[in-house]
Amino acid sequence: MSPASRPALPIRPSSAKLPAYAEPTPARANPRPGTRANRAGSRPLFEFEVQATDGPARAGVLDLPHGQVRTPVFMPVGTQATVKTLTPEEVEGLGAQIILGNTYHLYLRPGHDVVRQMGGLHGFGGWKKPMLTDSGGFQVFSLSDISTIGEDGVEFQSHIDGSRHLFTPERVMGIERALGADIIMAFDQCPPGQSSRELATEAYERTLRWLARCRTAFDRIVAEDGDAPRQTLFPIVQGGIHADLRVASARGTLASGDWHGIAIGGLSVGEPKPLMHEMLDAVRPELPDRLPRYLMGVGYPDDLLEAIGRGIDMFDCVAPTRNGRNGAVWITAEGQVNIKQRRFLTDAGPLDPECGCYTCRTYTRAYLRHLFVAGEGLSMRLLSIHNLHFLVNLANQAREHIITGDYAGWSRAWIERFAAGKAAAGKS
Repeated sequence: MSPASRPALPIRPSSAKLPAYAEPTPARANPRPGTRANRAGSRPLFEFEVQATDGPARAGVLDLPHGQVRTPVFMPVGTQATVKTLTPEEVEGLGAQIILGNTYHLYLRPGHDVVRQMGGLHGFGGWKKPMLTDSGGFQVFSLSDISTIGEDGVEFQSHIDGSRHLFTPERVMGIERALGADIIMAFDQCPPGQSSRELATEAYERTLRWLARCRTAFDRIVAEDGDAPRQTLFPIVQGGIHADLRVASARGTLASGDWHGIAIGGLSVGEPKPLMHEMLDAVRPELPDRLPRYLMGVGYPDDLLEAIGRGIDMFDCVAPTRNGRNGAVWITAEGQVNIKQRRFLTDAGPLDPECGCYTCRTYTRAYLRHLFVAGEGLSMRLLSIHNLHFLVNLANQAREHIITGDYAGWSRAWIERFAAGKAAAGKS
């Protein structure tokens, strides 16, 4: 059977044991100078190891203070120190290895000092595995009508009470330090999706200047604050939809310091998908293999597989939970559908026959449709569980196919089937 015709791997229930290749790596006797052993003592902290490749696609493992993260990985978004509608135990049960917190929102409510007093995000929210916090740069983009960008930073108006605030690179580093995530992001300027060359240049050049200030502030805060919490800082590549600016941003970022990872920002913000793919192709040769690559804000199934095939390791997106709260779900053979469609009224089948999540194992399409149409909150929880499991498991499947060496054929067949199912469902 050719790779292209090979059927997709079945989705394992979340209680399934990890495959052998995902077991922790044995301890090393002599860690690299300047690194610290993680809490299990097995490997140096913040080290990324590429374990297998299939073309540009990579399978790796990243060691963080709160555990190992196997890549490729999808990271659920916990904007307000919670993945909406779900408990930490439920998020872990569906297979998530690492989640995000949002600096902008947590700064405004309850306040980073409150979170620090409560033991950082891990103590405050009860999530014990690795975490990442963004820097608020995307909110500068998405809330541009109530913010003003200057060289010093961004002045913005709270969407909660209208109060005025200023985010500078130094201020953001202090906030993220208080939140205590394993990975914190540098403060950046994220331009709109199809920005002019002039605006994209301004944004990436300012992002580089802010990065230098972030690095200085982060190093100072760590020196003053001791070893707790242990964190690493990821820089962000900008450049809009201009390939040469993306390359210049990546080169400038890498020349500015030694990093443990690197993020690509400012994509999936309104530009056509082929342009996003072109930007990933342009910047990939500039990024060292030793660094994990994080594509920010990308998390639709086909986007995930396209980007993995271009060498991306880490993803996040609010789409799984936002879609779930609005009735949109991903089904392997049907693409994205809305559960309120009348065809589900008396459908006694599982939401996705190929999925092993709690929702699909337990409830019928008819019942899920009823809950959503009736406005029951349980529908948002159950659909979010499915969507999150769908993406987390898709990243896990991608990892397996990279290791077995047939990723390109499998991913292309998966994307084509998903698109065909979506087109057919749209006509029904």
